[in-house]
Amino acid sequence: MTQSGERGEAGAGQTPLPALLTQARNITVELLHRRLGEDGFEGIRYRHGSVFRFIDEEGSRLTVLAERAGLTKQAIAELVDELERLGYVERASDPRDRRAKIIRLTERGMAGQAAAARILVDIERRWALHLGQDRIAMLRRTMEEIIALQSG
Repeated sequence: MTQSGERGEAGAGQTPLPALLTQARNITVELLHRRLGEDGFEGIRYRHGSVFRFIDEEGSRLTVLAERAGLTKQAIAELVDELERLGYVERASDPRDRRAKIIRLTERGMAGQAAAARILVDIERRWALHLGQDRIAMLRRTMEEIIALQSG
């Protein structure tokens, strides 16, 4: 219990904090993908972030993407196939090993990645307008500290 006698945990009727974080993430992801679609980047889904977030600027091997995303090679290959059909990535010979393929963002993929970054900045900016920059800065620091607890 805290000094005021309140419990340090979610009380009866209170949504647990991890559930609130999940809800905020879901709202943000839905808004991101809706705005991407409005901007002409149809078909990009949350699962595709496993490629967009982890791909190197010059391209990445499938095995590297799978490792970074924490997915199997087969799972990341399915995502790459989807993104290739949508025109966001392409497979090319690896200049260091012609037998291997690298996955690269196409111009459309790079534009979609840049649009997503702009949209996320805009979402954060809107939060700051409604909640205040100080609260958003504090929220950022708190989230970074929570992540560091799990990393360390």
